[in-house]
Amino acid sequence: MPVTECLLGHQSEQLEAGSPRQVECEIQVIALGATAQWLQAASPGARLQVTGFLAARSRNSKQPRLHVTKIEFVEGNQDGKVLQEEG
Repeated sequence: MPVTECLLGHQSEQLEAGSPRQVECEIQVIALGATAQWLQAASPGARLQVTGFLAARSRNSKQPRLHVTKIEFVEGNQDGKVLQEEG
């Protein structure tokens, strides 16, 4: 089964207490199976929208890791079609 691990960067503007706030962070991600193959196909710096769940990296590490279950390629995909879904 294909497995892909990488670092995913996030940038957005969020409202906090009624004021806009620029948000940036990086998080480790993992994808399995077909989702891993779609993630491998993404070019570094590509705009993606991902869905998944957070879990501890391991029993010994409580650092969060995002398990990607769905990927949408945002750039060049004007109809917003989801290119891959779990199941």
